[in-house]
Amino acid sequence: MDVAPVRAGPDDGAEQVTQALRGEPLTLEEMGGDWAWVRTAYDYPGWIRTVHLGPVPGAVPRTWLPEPRPDGDPVVEARAYLGAPYEWGGMSERGIDCSGLVHMAHRRLGRLVPRDAHQQEAAAAPVAEQDLQGGDLVCFGPPGQAHHIAFWLGQGRIFHATQREGTGCVLEEPLEKARGQHAIRFVRLFK
Repeated sequence: MDVAPVRAGPDDGAEQVTQALRGEPLTLEEMGGDWAWVRTAYDYPGWIRTVHLGPVPGAVPRTWLPEPRPDGDPVVEARAYLGAPYEWGGMSERGIDCSGLVHMAHRRLGRLVPRDAHQQEAAAAPVAEQDLQGGDLVCFGPPGQAHHIAFWLGQGRIFHATQREGTGCVLEEPLEKARGQHAIRFVRLFK
């Protein structure tokens, strides 16, 4: 399997908090029957079925990130997910959430960034609106508690995975359409 759910509890009905991709290193912290408590390389904990761990639980593959491409564009990488369905905790073309899109776009460039929107905001530097560049991030929600995140494209447009009105996908749209009543901030992950 190329993608395995990482859950909040050792139960198939528990919330999917993220996904582990084939070849991704996981630190095995505890075993419990058919479940293992693991931590991802980006420090995200959760439960995964032991069947997804492979033959050597806890082994760290050497090639889980591509070679770093400092001149790469995370928005170009994010566009590979255009039209993918929204899935809470998802990190693949079969389903992805907003922070998973940011995480995977940078990961495709050989950069490891945090997994959740609030963690991504905390890892970035604030940017004034007049200084925005394509690829900067728009954080939605209270300061330090971002609950949604999107790529800034310029000219008032964003690229993100949204679950608006119960359904959603990865799309480009005007910031004002997504903004609603949410407070927003602008940040930059890499200079």
